[in-house]
Amino acid sequence: MDSSNTVNIFHTISVEEAISNLETNITTGLTSQEVELRKVKYGLNQLVGEDGVSPWKVLLRQFLNVMVFILIGAGILSYAIKDFAEGTVVFVIVALNAAIGFYQEFKAEKTVDSLRKMTSPNCKVLRDGKQQTIQTLDLVPGDVISMESGDVVGADCRLFNTHNLETDEALLTGEALPIQKNGNIVCQAEDSVGDRLNLAYSSTIVTKGRSQGIVYAIGMNTEIGKIAEKLLSAEGNKKTQLNRSLDKMALILLGIALLLAIVVFAANKFKINGEVLLYAVSLAIAVIPEGLMAVVTLTMALGVRQMSKQQALVRQLNSIEILGSVTDICSDKTGTLTQSKMVLVRAWTPKEGIYHISGLGFEPVGEILCEAPSNESSGTVNHIKPKEERVTKSNISKSFDLLAKVSALCNMSEIKHDQDTGEWYGVGDPTEISMQVFATKLGYGKPSLTNSKNKHKVLCEFQFDSSVKRMTVIVETGTGEKLAFMKGATERVVDACTHILESGITTEISSTDLYNYVEPRIESMAEDGLRVISLAYRTVSDSELEGPVDSWKRESFENNLNYIGLVGIYDPPRPESRTSVEKCFQAGIMVRMLTGDHPITATAIAKQVGIIPDIKLDEKNLGASGISVAPSVMIAKDFDAMTPEQIDSLPELPAVIARCTPDTKVKLIEALHRRKAIAAMTGDGVNDSPSLKFADVGIAMGMTGSDVAKQASAIILTDDNFSTIVRAVAEGRRMFTNIRKFTIELIGSNVAELVCLTIGLAFRDVNGKTVFPLSPVAILTNNMLTGTPPAMALGTEKALPDNMHNPPRDVNEGLFNREVILDICVNGFVIGGLSITSYWLVLNVFGDGNLGQNCNLGYHPSCELVFRARGTNFANLTLLILMFAYSCRDTRRQTLSKEKIKTIFENRGLFASFISAWVITLLALYVPGLNKNVFKQSGITWEWGLVFASFAIFFVFDALYKYIKKLTFAPLYTPTEKQLELQEIATKMAQEYE
Repeated sequence: MDSSNTVNIFHTISVEEAISNLETNITTGLTSQEVELRKVKYGLNQLVGEDGVSPWKVLLRQFLNVMVFILIGAGILSYAIKDFAEGTVVFVIVALNAAIGFYQEFKAEKTVDSLRKMTSPNCKVLRDGKQQTIQTLDLVPGDVISMESGDVVGADCRLFNTHNLETDEALLTGEALPIQKNGNIVCQAEDSVGDRLNLAYSSTIVTKGRSQGIVYAIGMNTEIGKIAEKLLSAEGNKKTQLNRSLDKMALILLGIALLLAIVVFAANKFKINGEVLLYAVSLAIAVIPEGLMAVVTLTMALGVRQMSKQQALVRQLNSIEILGSVTDICSDKTGTLTQSKMVLVRAWTPKEGIYHISGLGFEPVGEILCEAPSNESSGTVNHIKPKEERVTKSNISKSFDLLAKVSALCNMSEIKHDQDTGEWYGVGDPTEISMQVFATKLGYGKPSLTNSKNKHKVLCEFQFDSSVKRMTVIVETGTGEKLAFMKGATERVVDACTHILESGITTEISSTDLYNYVEPRIESMAEDGLRVISLAYRTVSDSELEGPVDSWKRESFENNLNYIGLVGIYDPPRPESRTSVEKCFQAGIMVRMLTGDHPITATAIAKQVGIIPDIKLDEKNLGASGISVAPSVMIAKDFDAMTPEQIDSLPELPAVIARCTPDTKVKLIEALHRRKAIAAMTGDGVNDSPSLKFADVGIAMGMTGSDVAKQASAIILTDDNFSTIVRAVAEGRRMFTNIRKFTIELIGSNVAELVCLTIGLAFRDVNGKTVFPLSPVAILTNNMLTGTPPAMALGTEKALPDNMHNPPRDVNEGLFNREVILDICVNGFVIGGLSITSYWLVLNVFGDGNLGQNCNLGYHPSCELVFRARGTNFANLTLLILMFAYSCRDTRRQTLSKEKIKTIFENRGLFASFISAWVITLLALYVPGLNKNVFKQSGITWEWGLVFASFAIFFVFDALYKYIKKLTFAPLYTPTEKQLELQEIATKMAQEYE
């Protein structure tokens, strides 16, 4: 016997075959000796985690990064030239990034830890012929365990002796409702996890009834263990394109810095003294945008804060970058697109028509409208007033009166009102709660009917039994009349009926004719995603109630009933889901729904939220033929049966997959990746965690999500709302766009400095020594003024108007595409050229060209012209770069357009950076001692004309450059044919909504 190799067959064999395969005895259980042998063979019933990770190794890995090495070198050089402020900032940046990386390393182990915590600590097992309570950890294959309501199942087991057993398997299947189990049946091999009704799974919860089971899988061989294994095998965080782009940029800039240092030495004929070395080091530091990593981190941190205000908590910073490239959102249904609240929204009684019930949630407020049948009173609508408008019995037909009373009294649930919070909540089965809420809307809630005024009394309850799929209660009314009320599955209720109640008149009818009569209405409700419950009643004679209540048999009362009608219940979509799906389509993002629900229900909800067109779908058209009949909808077992080649040959992947398993979700993610799609996966259960891990961005539900799902995800939605995902995507797009903006500004300003300072090496004094166009202090000051402050301000820019009207950005293009590189180089060369030109004009055109002697070391009367030229150059270079920062707010639209001028003060950080630069520039030019002794420059007068002339030239150039780009460059994001189709669908959805 090797259970590890046969764990997938036990739903396909009988109990007797399971006993034989597992070599056990269901009467006495395993012996103690056999248990010990099996413990040695199979190990403990626990989930296995990864090997421990040394914190010191993790910490060391945070520094094994190209940019970090360069920053550390830049920090050391800063201290070497006594620029302590810049050196300190650099090392703070390095420490901040290391701390963030260190924290992220432990998420995989936390995920498995949270899985371990979900297992039940104890269970009841039969061993040596005796019932024992042991630790779940000690279960072995072949053990016979017992379970009852409230227990957590300790291992995967084949059920037998089931009595009204229901289990909550939401953590594996995603289904909101408990699953009815039956140990006497044999399932098909292709049945999914949720359809294997003769099995119970580790960590699921028994919600009703009792049963025994034979353990066939423990630890990592259980269904939850398979999920843990997938999580451990999932690849860890890879470097994103942004990370790789920054690494590549760092290496290039390092090479440029070393090259420029050699150029400086060569320009001085390798006669390296203090001033030459200082200039070379200053120039090399100017090349490295040491503030870039800080600005990227802080921009993302600010984005994280903004997203948290919008109910999205970001666990992994790099997920923000990927959000802007998402092409497909694979969403769970329950609690994400829907409200995770069962609501009774429709009822039907023969001859009287359809009742539409408004009001969602547990609060018993809403209006009920009766739409009369067209063949009786076409167009007539009878209004039944809600409780708060004092309904009288004269407003309600006999059939609907009974429908409401059966809903309230054949019901074990309660709805309650929290006086402190003002919230309504339900206690009991979700279906029964919805029926209780409906009845209470009419003033027929159980407390109202059983109070001292109405005096209804429930004499006996025959609870819902999965073998008969119905519930019956015996009720005594306030007048002393005895009635039997029944609710349940239509086919089982119809079997117990011999009459039908039509407009208050009882008519005899056979069960077959009755079912044929109500079937069209059932199908109609099912197509709308409703779960249908039928209701019936009959009068009970006193002779039937003889003897004690305990002696009454349900079979005696569940016959000769009068069929009243049916109600439709469903988990309603969130009101904002359809609008959110529309926004996704407009942004070129495909929305897919993956759910454990029945395909008819899944299709109906998908139509309501706009994921698929409003098509008629018959259950018999699903399955293998569903690929050709309804390519938008598939059942998981059909999708799972396809090979990767068959999936890849499909024109489009399905928009809805019903009866999903964890493997189905991962398989879809893999198929999307083969199509070069960037997938976000939402979910809340343990069953969602593998796909959350494998997806490019995993998004877990914060309110209903399990710890496992949260730990496996990159983002957690605190409101469990699909619309929050759309806002998160918009924020991700905004942040990446802003990162590009300040990258262009930061590196473009560095290029401008390099052009100016490198060309400046050509100016020599009478001794043949280079006369620096800026002093080392001025270089570093310029670098600080024009670097981090405006870049941080650009990181806070609001989203552009077309942020969510463009298709997703290609995640593979990285940070530096052709346009970004062009913007950096062209603007850098223009600004640097204008600046060094002003330096040359002051020296050689408006001056006599006298460069004095040793003007790099200090002021001498012969250096006045050089000092004034440096002052002009410093003002020009510093303030032009700040002007360039305003241009970077939008790299395509005109900087001086009316729209942009109106928002010139909107970015307060950028405006503050601009004003601060002016103030510091004026101080550096005109404060005695500071100007000539520290910055080695003089105040300027008429030279301001050259500065303002440079401004004018730059703005003209900026306007022409952006105009040429508009004519010659393709749109920022070119939509694919599929994305154009999605945008067209979004437009139609918006028109329908209006």
